[in-house]
Amino acid sequence: MTPTTPTGSTIPTGSAPSGAVDDAGGSSRSDATDNRARRAAGPGQLLAIVLTGQLMAVIDVFIVNVAVPTLRTDLHASGAGMQLVVAGYTISYAVLLIIGARLGALIGHRQAFLAGLAAFTAASLACGLAPGTGALIAFRFVQGAGAAVMMPQVLSLIQRAFTGASRARALGAYSAVLASGAALGQILGGVLVQADLFGTGWRPVFLVNVPIGLVLLVLGPRGLRGAEEERPGAAGGGAAGRYGSLDLAGLLLLAGAVLLFTVPMVLGQERGWPLWGWIMLGLAAVLAAAFAAYESRLARRGGAPLISPRVVGAPGMPLAVVRILLSMAANGGFLFVLTLHMQGALGYSALRAGLTFAPTCAAFGLVGLNWRRLPTRWHPVTSTAGFLLAAVSFAGVGLVLRDGSDGGAWLFVCLLGVGAGLSLAYSPVLTRTLATVKPQDAADASGVLVTSLQLGLLTGVAVFGAVFLGRATGVGASADALWVTCLALTGTALCGAIAGLVRRVRYLR
Repeated sequence: MTPTTPTGSTIPTGSAPSGAVDDAGGSSRSDATDNRARRAAGPGQLLAIVLTGQLMAVIDVFIVNVAVPTLRTDLHASGAGMQLVVAGYTISYAVLLIIGARLGALIGHRQAFLAGLAAFTAASLACGLAPGTGALIAFRFVQGAGAAVMMPQVLSLIQRAFTGASRARALGAYSAVLASGAALGQILGGVLVQADLFGTGWRPVFLVNVPIGLVLLVLGPRGLRGAEEERPGAAGGGAAGRYGSLDLAGLLLLAGAVLLFTVPMVLGQERGWPLWGWIMLGLAAVLAAAFAAYESRLARRGGAPLISPRVVGAPGMPLAVVRILLSMAANGGFLFVLTLHMQGALGYSALRAGLTFAPTCAAFGLVGLNWRRLPTRWHPVTSTAGFLLAAVSFAGVGLVLRDGSDGGAWLFVCLLGVGAGLSLAYSPVLTRTLATVKPQDAADASGVLVTSLQLGLLTGVAVFGAVFLGRATGVGASADALWVTCLALTGTALCGAIAGLVRRVRYLR
């Protein structure tokens, strides 16, 4: 494990203790290292920087949704153009996440985070100033690529800067921010579109990232120094030893599989699930199987696989992937269909629709940050309890809105339950899984889990969106469609609870 200072910041491995002379000038180099460590910002500032960058990246998956009507009118865009504006970011983001994780291991996590942040900020400015639909689509792809480089580094930097209980708390904040960004994106998008700042309409949903990104870029070089890792290519292991090659074959297989899965999930709903979408999903499964076989064979030969098999097969990792997929599918699908119902059937404005999710967002964040305060003996069953609470809350939302009303105070209660339940289902799983990951495996683990989260959100929007839209035809049908969709969401949450129970039974045997 990387040694740490009493404050939790890491000391580069292989450096001599202060005052030790191992060759000419060795003492001065060691003193310089100590001086850099003393000048480095504390881990609290590091956490604030990386989590703010992470929050911006997650929010931008959803912030555009409520701006689509205004954006389409202003740019005179076609339906296909609007789909690509929304989906371009998501596609490049999902496809490049694993590659971003490998890039951090090759050039250094601090450098990769700052490079991704710079690209994301510049692309956000370009999106906000885009003169037409084509330019906006192109810049959205670049913005997603910047987020994909930045996001996987967050976990690696946290792993290097924190130890023990402070690491567990930091991971709790990480998981809360990662998943609450969905609801925050809906809220912030609604606020900015409704405000119509200086008559700029939809543009602030992109431009809001620019001042925040610039501040982080100014603070980052010093603020992230507390997690400075061994330089790639340095003698003696570390990132260089393990990540000396880029595993181009693995990159191509994985990127192809994720791309073939993501495109139909993002575009298939609007196109009525054409034949090409199903063909792409089948090919995605084939490439995923080929990727797994190739990576296993490469590891057996002593190569450097893109994703280490020991990370994928680590205790708790398979169950964590399943539960993250299920919880995020439910989260993304619920936000999508309830937004459609509120803005379509109930006639809510973008602002009111966004603010409706405030209870869900607040509950998710508060539970994600504080679940560790529960008695320790309860921790093993928190995720199962969270899925059960989410199941009851989904059913409650469907019931209170089934008559076509706005649900009143009971909807508020149910939305609190959805946020608290999904947070309990998701946050403990992510935190406990990541707490067992070695610092040198943090990039792999981050890439796997964040990709699982993103694919879960995409799947949820596609599947539950299809359930809702397939029944929401005719006058007054939206409430009935929402009820049926909420029952499907309830079933998904119950599957998450059962997955944990099955594992516990197998463990007892």
